[in-house]
Amino acid sequence: MKHRALILDFGGVISRTLFETHAITEQALGLPAGTLTWRGPFEPANDALWRDMQADRISERDYWLARTREVGALLGERWDTMETFVQRARGADVAAVIRPEAVAAIEAAAAAGCKLAVLSNELDLFYGAGFRERLPLLKRFDVIVDATHTGILKPDARAYQACLDQLGLPAASCVFVDDQ
Repeated sequence: MKHRALILDFGGVISRTLFETHAITEQALGLPAGTLTWRGPFEPANDALWRDMQADRISERDYWLARTREVGALLGERWDTMETFVQRARGADVAAVIRPEAVAAIEAAAAAGCKLAVLSNELDLFYGAGFRERLPLLKRFDVIVDATHTGILKPDARAYQACLDQLGLPAASCVFVDDQ
């Protein structure tokens, strides 16, 4: 009797953002503490690139590609994919960046008989296709809609509709949680 669903974005909702995990990133990459100073939505006044994205002068993907290249350059390397940044920054401990509150919400929704879905703009693009196998939590989801594969980014209404279609539910029967 799954007539309701909890739909979650991945980055920023299920996982902590790269802004929140600078210490983990710096440690994983061997950078001195405090090297990474950009904080995006947490300190927009000090992140001109973030402000450009919020003003639609660049896309979110452009923002992260610029940060990817910047961090790679700090290591004397050329990084051209967000996947490289995320995999190197997050290290081997994937669970360390998962929000316990999100896990609790997922478990509560499942226990209440709700369907579970992820609606993400960049799950595989940022984390790599193999990431899903390294995070057993994702196996709990009935549906994963990832714009890496659909090419339809939120907030385009077609992204939400694709998720609803796969769930087989109307929007009124779903709760969607996003960080933007």
